[in-house]
Amino acid sequence: MWTDEQQREPGPDGSGGPRRRATIHDVAKLAGVSRQTVSRAVNDKGEIDPDTKARVLEAARMLDYRPSRFARGLVRKGTVTAGLVIPDLMNPFFPEVAAGVLEAAEERGWQVVVWDTRTDGAKEREALSVLSHQADAVVGYFKNDDEVLARHLGGMPLVLLERGPHQTRFAAVGIDAAAGLEQGIAHLVRAGHRRIGMLDGDRVEAPGPRREAFLAEVRRHGLPVDDSWVVLSAGHGVAGGEAAMERLLDARPETTAVFGFNDLIAVGAMRAARRRGRRVPEDLAVLGFDGLSLGELVEPALTTLHLDKRRLGRLAVEQVARLRAGEEPLTGAAAWVAPDLIVRASA
Repeated sequence: MWTDEQQREPGPDGSGGPRRRATIHDVAKLAGVSRQTVSRAVNDKGEIDPDTKARVLEAARMLDYRPSRFARGLVRKGTVTAGLVIPDLMNPFFPEVAAGVLEAAEERGWQVVVWDTRTDGAKEREALSVLSHQADAVVGYFKNDDEVLARHLGGMPLVLLERGPHQTRFAAVGIDAAAGLEQGIAHLVRAGHRRIGMLDGDRVEAPGPRREAFLAEVRRHGLPVDDSWVVLSAGHGVAGGEAAMERLLDARPETTAVFGFNDLIAVGAMRAARRRGRRVPEDLAVLGFDGLSLGELVEPALTTLHLDKRRLGRLAVEQVARLRAGEEPLTGAAAWVAPDLIVRASA
């Protein structure tokens, strides 16, 4: 089991290995001062010579030293605090994931600090820098790459949400988009659809897992597909879905079914289709992804690939517990959540 001063971080090959966090003793040795002097310098307390303070702070910077939150008196000794980094708490998907994290953490007697980055990469880095002083581990959504994340971690265990086993060197909990899209596209094909488009909310240079799974499935069924069948949504909300659906219908008016990156985008697609005189599902079938409760409330009710979002959060806490115990993180099917097709009126 790793101590507070030597915490486990997965290695570049994903197998995991100890990475020693710099201690107050290391800073004191490098700066040539006592531990008490280091404590006064980094916490800006007590009388200390300015040159000595500058030398201590430079040593701390060189060693990437992060004062223990216990030493700073922030929590009771023995209490575990997990940081939860969420990209958008206004999106109803993420509070459900957070609920799973909070439930599992409470069962272990842990505290949770929640940080909303608003999908901003700079805020992600700020969150890690701050949480490195306040938390024992971090769980969350990050778009920064592994090397950037590692520079801001301060040696803490990190568990990434919605990352596959080959997409990161850190412990992760992934979504099996391929298993979901296999069900979803097969359902649309059985209903007679041959011209299926996608509204993608993953605005990255390379296709994300949901778009990759969509393309793989439509090709497997021998359906026509090229770049014109996939339209990027300006956001993950209803308005983004509406605008993207308008562009898809302009580019491909023969479309008879559409897959939305998430349920909010799919609801926007239904709104835009009705505005263009397309009946759902008679003229256009709509398939969502995530399984939000609002899918049951819209008219027609949304067919979706339902994801157990609380289980996603609970698995992330299990990963943290394993890392803190010095155990290997879960991998393979044990670290994935697969969606289930829920058929309703929209498709």
